[in-house]
Amino acid sequence: MNYRGGTGAQRKLIHEEITEQVIGAAIEVHSALGPGLLESAYEECLCHEFHLRGAAFQRQVPLPVQYKGINLDCGYRIDIVVEDAVILELKCVEHALPLHEAQLLTYLKLTGKRVGLILNFYVPVLARGGIVRRVL
Repeated sequence: MNYRGGTGAQRKLIHEEITEQVIGAAIEVHSALGPGLLESAYEECLCHEFHLRGAAFQRQVPLPVQYKGINLDCGYRIDIVVEDAVILELKCVEHALPLHEAQLLTYLKLTGKRVGLILNFYVPVLARGGIVRRVL
């Protein structure tokens, strides 16, 4: 469920303020750069935008898999974690695929975090079809 507490207009999305901040920053970057660059360019610019906005973030966060009490390196790296709460998976692909959502859901499950966004910078308008929000 995406909501917590309240009814009707009082309902709030989980980590709504953080995701709004992230989406605003992503739209700012996409507006400046346009679609179609490599993911690494959007990541660099998005991190700079978070810095300008005073948002706490980590990038390229290694994510081991815990199995029988030990951490195993499976090569997972989270693109960006914002405010230690929201996972961002950056893409620059024609269409976000179920595989991309599975990747995000895997990261959410392994970290215990609840909210993640896929930001697909390939689309002409990020706010229309370039953002996927998932909650565990």
